[in-house]
Amino acid sequence: MAWPLAARAQQPVMPGVGFLDPTSLDSSGDILRAFRQGLKDTGYVEGENVAIVYRFAENQFDRLPELAAELVRRRVAVIATFASGTLAAKAATTTIPIVVATSADAVASGLVESLARPGGNFTGSTFLSLDLAGKRIDLLKDIFPQLRTLAVLSNTDHPGERSEWQTTQRAAQALGIDPVYVPFFGARELDNALTVAGNARADAILVFPEGATMVHRTKIARFAVEQRLPSMFGWSEYCDAGGLLSYGANQRATYFRLATYADRVLRGENPSDLPVEQPTKFELVLNLKTAKVLRIDVTTSILLRADKVIE
Repeated sequence: MAWPLAARAQQPVMPGVGFLDPTSLDSSGDILRAFRQGLKDTGYVEGENVAIVYRFAENQFDRLPELAAELVRRRVAVIATFASGTLAAKAATTTIPIVVATSADAVASGLVESLARPGGNFTGSTFLSLDLAGKRIDLLKDIFPQLRTLAVLSNTDHPGERSEWQTTQRAAQALGIDPVYVPFFGARELDNALTVAGNARADAILVFPEGATMVHRTKIARFAVEQRLPSMFGWSEYCDAGGLLSYGANQRATYFRLATYADRVLRGENPSDLPVEQPTKFELVLNLKTAKVLRIDVTTSILLRADKVIE
């Protein structure tokens, strides 16, 4: 009996990958599948040579600090997270490597020293939302030339939010558009923010891409249709939920790539030396069903530019 016990004692412990999710398993199904597939393609089989330790906040974002602390106590080898989980993970540890997918300006929000050399225990991927802010307004005006007043729905509980608003404000004003800032702090204030947006007498609505609006994307898309507002979002999932337009990086591809960064950390690379990855391809998605409900005549040029059309 002593030999099997000794053999088991000598077996290496599987490295743990903490997956800190501000939402739920149902909400994050697609990106979680992409992340797990990325791990699989780099040689990891869950339960065989890697243990994924899941922590879901179930949209109760105030639980994130404790969930992040739990992962630290579990001594996982790396933490993967996104949206509001990013700040919780940052506060929980300065030693465990953290790979993140963020739509914020990673430098301005203090996550990394620079994209080329992060410098701390953070690295990962950025959706480049700051750089895309002006392009989203251009596209929205292309499909809705009457645009004069734009409601901008923004969760202030989001890293880099201030920079994204300032960039959006400048881009809108350069096109002669009056941007109406509609801030809210966390999902609990979303309903009130939608009421404010509805009273803004706007011609259209722009929604910053991040965790809280992503979770409630169906509610926001339905609100926009009910208010007869053309809507622009950052990720295709918003259009799948009924939004009119989205422009940005593909989330599933980003989380697949994030897994390759987790792999590099597990193989011993230092996150401070791994450049924050930037997407090279962006997709324009158009929900033609929503356009028809809003009685928007979509030009052939927009249809030809769209990477995906929902009919």
